[in-house]
Amino acid sequence: MSLRPATPVLSALAALLALAGVEGAHARLTAPRETARLADEAQLVRALGLTDLALFTEARYTRHPALADLATAFQDNPLSFEHFPSGSLIAPPENFGQTALGFTPEELR
Repeated sequence: MSLRPATPVLSALAALLALAGVEGAHARLTAPRETARLADEAQLVRALGLTDLALFTEARYTRHPALADLATAFQDNPLSFEHFPSGSLIAPPENFGQTALGFTPEELR
């Protein structure tokens, strides 16, 4: 007995749909527990006064881009060599501020 050409494709699609259903059921069953866990973690963050999530562990300016300082090596030029791989995943800041790189706004024009 030979299989139709579409049979393996439809079997794979059925398996993927079954897996999606299992994932949906799991999400629905664990939602109350996850909601309680997130509330507990939010309370812990407030109690300890924690800041935002650290995105990467390599360098100061990749851990939290909003708190990066302008004196960090390899950060002073958006086109300079990137030492850490995670730096290539974060876009350079749009506005360095008035004291960016030691230049005045007139010099940047």
